[in-house]
Amino acid sequence: MAGKLYIVPTPVGNLNDMTPRAVEVLKDVDTILAEDTRTSGVLLKHFGIATPMRSHHKFNEHEAVAAVVGQLQGGAVMALISDAGTPGISDPGFLLSRECRRQGIEVETLPGATAFVPALVNSGLPCDRFVFEGFLPQKKGRATRLAELKDQPLTMVFYESPVRLLKTLQQFADVFGAEREASVVREISKLHNTTHNGTLGELVEHFTANAPRGEIVIVVAGCPQQANAKVDKYAAFKQKNSKVKQEE
Repeated sequence: MAGKLYIVPTPVGNLNDMTPRAVEVLKDVDTILAEDTRTSGVLLKHFGIATPMRSHHKFNEHEAVAAVVGQLQGGAVMALISDAGTPGISDPGFLLSRECRRQGIEVETLPGATAFVPALVNSGLPCDRFVFEGFLPQKKGRATRLAELKDQPLTMVFYESPVRLLKTLQQFADVFGAEREASVVREISKLHNTTHNGTLGELVEHFTANAPRGEIVIVVAGCPQQANAKVDKYAAFKQKNSKVKQEE
């Protein structure tokens, strides 16, 4: 009988965001697959979880998937966690989840912490519809992707590191326009959680004077859409009627 894979979100900051069910699952599974065993070791120790753990990260994911799936097919029950948030969202997890689906292995993802959701809602920008971009390419393909997003009408969500934040905001201002509304949210649910709202130009000025630290989520307003011109459905008839009168 095939086993089961649980995908378990972990706190993005405050350990109190860990759900009781997540703790229960991590205690009950046979093995925990962790992005970084040292980082996750702190979390497991805090909650008294003694389940065996091994590495599953972006550098070994391609090679490790086959072995993990083989164990799951043999009846093992495993949990996948990342350093913070939900695995698969800009973290390892997609490849394993996809292969489990292909092989008919049950996958269950628990609800829980994901950094971009509170950042999006907290931004005050429209969040009924949005696009999640995660980390943009650092070099090759970056300019092309930004050009493609220039006219995107929906709110856009990006992840960024503090060392690249200012450069990214400057690029956004150049491509999207310095007057485009945006929000920079850092250290979500941690002690120094802050949200800075303003235009891209204003945010460039702020972070030029104030070096950012911590994990960063950038939320950018979509491209303003011009109101559709009012269409006169009788225009053709009026034009034809006017022409007839002129001929008379």
